Amino acid sequence: MTDTYVTKDSFWHSLSVQVRVVRALVFREMLSRFGRSNLGFLWLFFEPMLFCLAVTFVWIFIREKGVEATLSIPAFALTGYCAKLLWRNVSSRCSTAIEPNARLLYHRNVRVIDLFYSRIILEIMGLTGAFVFLCYFFAAMSWCELPRYPALVIAGWLFMAWFSVGLGLLVGAIAGLFESFARFWRVFVYLMFPLSGAVFMVDWLPPPAREFVLWLPMVHATEMIRHGFFGEAVRTYEDPLFLAFANLFFMTVGLALVRATDRRVSPV
Repeated sequence: MTDTYVTKDSFWHSLSVQVRVVRALVFREMLSRFGRSNLGFLWLFFEPMLFCLAVTFVWIFIREKGVEATLSIPAFALTGYCAKLLWRNVSSRCSTAIEPNARLLYHRNVRVIDLFYSRIILEIMGLTGAFVFLCYFFAAMSWCELPRYPALVIAGWLFMAWFSVGLGLLVGAIAGLFESFARFWRVFVYLMFPLSGAVFMVDWLPPPAREFVLWLPMVHATEMIRHGFFGEAVRTYEDPLFLAFANLFFMTVGLALVRATDRRVSPV
């Protein structure tokens, strides 16, 4: 009975230490990336905002020329590009997390996974804030309506965030084991952009291409977000069960590789 209480106390103590470490690393990451100016952090919001605004202005020009569309282009760009930024930014930031922060690993309580978590939390917080703000901003400007099914949008966004965490851990761990992998990943991300679902609906594709892209987990999450946004106005092909299993696979493999990476690169 005594051993049980010791184990519980040890677990909660370790968890509290890790929470404090990750929180400190998040603030350190913010200062190193954006400096002490409060405006610097807003660039996490500005990138998707500027892209969506650019697409919106192009759409306004096309509509004035007499070309009509069945979907709101601002909402289509918002749901596609913000979702794409989530997995792209998280994985890219994790791929370069170890090398610039290697000296921090000399501290007893700092582990490799803490470096990943700090960057993951920062990216997810920034992009979630940008996504929510742009939803209300576009609705206030009458460029699009608010989501038909907000719960489905939230579920799709959480699925995408979960996928991003698993992918970030996996990519970061491999980059820690093989230094050249980070450069390869930056190229691979650009190649994956046309296939990620950001610029198309699965229903627009011919059946062979449709079957191929549905093997990509981020496509299912994007389809779920758009289903929540547009409702029955679009036909979507998300499979939450497949997405959950895929995310669980990425998380399991990612955590296993992070442990192997930690043993290799940690000096203590």
